[in-house]
Parts: sequence; structure tokens; C-alpha cells
Amino acid sequence: MRKISPPMSPARRNAEALLNQSKKREASFKWEQEREYEAMVAKTARLRELRLAKEAADKEAALTPVSRPTARHRVKK
Repeated sequence: MRKISPPMSPARRNAEALLNQSKKREASFKWEQEREYEAMVAKTARLRELRLAKEAADKEAALTPVSRPTARHRVKK
């Protein structure tokens, strides 16, 4: 046997509509925050990789002797 529920009052219907809108906005806001956080984490990881690669290249360049032209190898103008 089915129970017949009494009709919803207009005030309750409006309140539930406002609640649903509020919940949708909150969910959208949380989703957007999570997306922005993930983008920031990805950017930070990329920048860290670039910095580490640059530091490794700088360290390698510092260990490699640089040959500089001496007076007899210089081109005269």
C-alpha cells in the first residue's frame, strides 16, 4: 500500500529550491578550488623540474674547464 503524502506548501517548495541552488553553488565552488589547486601543484612540479635541471647544468658547467683564447690565438683586426 502506498502512502499518499500531503501536497508541499509553496513556502517549503521555495525553501527547498533555494537549498538546492545553494548546494549546487557550493559543489561548483569546491570543484573549482580543487581544479585550481591541482593546476598549482602541477605548475610547482614543473618549475621544480626546471630549477633542478638548471642547477645540474650550472654545476656541470662549473666543473668543465673553459678554454679561453690566449694572446697567440687571438685574431688580429
